[in-house]
Amino acid sequence: MLITTPNFRDGAAPPRHPTAPGDRFYEALIDSHRGLQPAQSRLLNARLVLLLANHIGDLAVLHEALAAARAGLDALPNPPEGDTA
Repeated sequence: MLITTPNFRDGAAPPRHPTAPGDRFYEALIDSHRGLQPAQSRLLNARLVLLLANHIGDLAVLHEALAAARAGLDALPNPPEGDTA
């Protein structure tokens, strides 16, 4: 079953705020893109998705994640040409 509530952990001590470890991950994710060209950034995202999918390994959970990530995107306006993820 796909977990969609905050589920980040940072080892030893419990965080002062439940979203703190998730915030730190988001910061690290943004930092990992710093200095990359758009094509390199998209490649980093693709590699990360495949690494994490392999780590999860459960196809049912991965199908749930794909559906959750896709939900509602068809209703959004199209991005400018060349601005795809």
